[in-house]
Amino acid sequence: MAHPLIAVCQMRSIADKMKNLEVVTELAAEAKRRSAAIAFFPEACDFLADNKKDIVTMAEPLTGQTVAFYKEIAIKNNIWLSLGGIHETSNNIEKIYNTHILINNEGQLIAAYRKVHLFDMDNRDTGVRLMESDYVLKGTEIVSPVPTPIGKLALSICYDMRFPELSLTLRNMGAQILTYPSAFTYQTGAAHWEVLLRARAIENQCYVVAAAQTGAHNKKRVSWGHAMIVDPWGVVIAQCGEKTGIAVAEIDLVLLEKIRKNMPSEEHRRTDLYSKMEY
Repeated sequence: MAHPLIAVCQMRSIADKMKNLEVVTELAAEAKRRSAAIAFFPEACDFLADNKKDIVTMAEPLTGQTVAFYKEIAIKNNIWLSLGGIHETSNNIEKIYNTHILINNEGQLIAAYRKVHLFDMDNRDTGVRLMESDYVLKGTEIVSPVPTPIGKLALSICYDMRFPELSLTLRNMGAQILTYPSAFTYQTGAAHWEVLLRARAIENQCYVVAAAQTGAHNKKRVSWGHAMIVDPWGVVIAQCGEKTGIAVAEIDLVLLEKIRKNMPSEEHRRTDLYSKMEY
């Protein structure tokens, strides 16, 4: 029995929407040529600007032109698209949402998840200063995993991977594939990227798909890259290094069920004790 293929995509977004759209178009077509059922794109696949004013000004509603273009790409290539963190307008004129959308092969917007954990870091030791809450509103909902041709797909974004409570909740909601489309900073990526993604795969016994931004976007920002697909045993089965492009792998739900059966950790959770945790 053949297992479905997916493509994890890596790109270097800039502050030019049309040029980024050309890249998404090319990578989606390449994913289709390689027989992928779904192509996964990173956070900020629509654009990556270097100042708050432009970020807010350039944002669009989900009914806007950029999402309409994505729908056309999905239809033309007969492929599902995970677009992992586009800039969505809100009712607050000073702030936007960071929104992961899923479009099916018929061009329908199937799900939208607004990032619930915002990346706020001002660390002089690492040289990283990025205050997402300056211009982004927190999401207020965990979106249920979505049935897709590759299995039940859960939507998250980047910094969310540091919070195992979210991935565990999604696993309990039926997730088989966890997604972390990202624009990880170079410094934190070098230290934490792979180990976090593999940990989320192992502890939840899920596939993990992490599309990524890579390289220098502007004078202020460089992304780590290393887009990857991890299987439920924690093995990195495909990755992109630091170059733009795609990597392809199979999603084998028989393997996933075998791993869950052979190591039934879900049955061993002491939820009677965890409930006493205080937040």
